[in-house]
Amino acid sequence: METQKYPAIILDDHAQALGPYPHARRVGNLIFVCGTSSRRADNTYEGVVKRPDGSVFLDIAIQTRAVIRNIEKILNAAGADLSHIVDLTTFLVDMKDFPVYNAVYREFFDAETGPTRTTVAVSELPNPHLLIEIKVIAAL
Repeated sequence: METQKYPAIILDDHAQALGPYPHARRVGNLIFVCGTSSRRADNTYEGVVKRPDGSVFLDIAIQTRAVIRNIEKILNAAGADLSHIVDLTTFLVDMKDFPVYNAVYREFFDAETGPTRTTVAVSELPNPHLLIEIKVIAAL
């Protein structure tokens, strides 16, 4: 497959991929955004608080907002925004986080204008501090 027909979208000022893949790829009027986390460009994570006693507090609400904002940044680089998302897949480490995730999701999307959605429970994500990862398909 010729990748030039399907341009890669790679943001220099964004957390870089953990492997050899772009943040997104455009195919015609579709934008496929890779699984995105709350990781910042400096490789720290939003929604992760290290306490003085050495314990770590993970906040699903903060992580969910950060993931959606990171996706928005990637879409903006491709000439799109959140309103262009037609399908969204969420990976949750713990389905007990679903109600909070769902409440934050409602801050950005609704049933009438938002994307179709699938939520999947996974045993783990690439970093033990991650509670959530989301991938989307957007259409221009």
